Amino acid sequence: MPLIPEEPQIHESAQGPRTAPTPRPVPGPRPAAPPRPGRPGPARPTPPAQRTPRDTAVKPGPSAPAATGPSDATAATAATAAVPQIQLIPASAEGALDAAEEAVDLLLDSGRAPGDVLVITTGDAHPWATHELSFGETAYWAQHEAGDDVFYADAAALTRAASRPVVVVAVNGGSEETAVAALPTALGRASTLLIVCGDPQRINSMLGAGV
Repeated sequence: MPLIPEEPQIHESAQGPRTAPTPRPVPGPRPAAPPRPGRPGPARPTPPAQRTPRDTAVKPGPSAPAATGPSDATAATAATAAVPQIQLIPASAEGALDAAEEAVDLLLDSGRAPGDVLVITTGDAHPWATHELSFGETAYWAQHEAGDDVFYADAAALTRAASRPVVVVAVNGGSEETAVAALPTALGRASTLLIVCGDPQRINSMLGAGV
C-alpha cells in the first residue's frame, strides 16, 4: 500500500518481541476515516457498524423536469429594454417648459447623470440654448458632443442630436407639423425613457396611441 505523506504511520509492533514501551508517547488508535477523494490506493476499511446495508441505500428519485433555458428570458428582457418607457406630464403650452425643468430636476435628484438627459422644445427655445447659441453653433454642439451635461435643443435640430437614455420633450407651442414630427424622433432618440410635457389629448393624437 502506498504511503500517505500527510498522515504519519503508526506501527502496531516492531521487529521481534517488545520488552518495554517506547519512550515516545504513542497516540491511541484513530477511528477509521472515509476515503479522501483523489487519494491513490485502496480506501481504509470502515467498521461494520458504520456500513450501510445495500437494501437500505437511497435510490435516486425521478429526475426533475428540465428548467427553461436562460436564453428565452434573456431575449424577452432585451426586447423589453429596447422599447423606452413613455411618461406624460400634463401641462399647458405655457407651462410645458417649467414642467420639463421640474422633470429634469427630479431625474438629477434621483441619481441620473446630467449627460443622460436631452431636453427638446417645440416652441420657444430654452433660455440656456439661446444663450449658448449666441457664442456660435460650433461651441453649442461641442457641448452636446461632450455629453457631460443636460443639453437643450430645438425640435428642428432634433435630427442632429444623438441618442441619450432620457429625452424630455416640452410641447410649448410651435406648429403642429413640428410637434408631430418631433415626438416620434424623440422616441427614437430615447434609449430608456421619454418624458413628454404638454396637453395629454394633443400628445396622444400625435403619438397615435394613448400614453
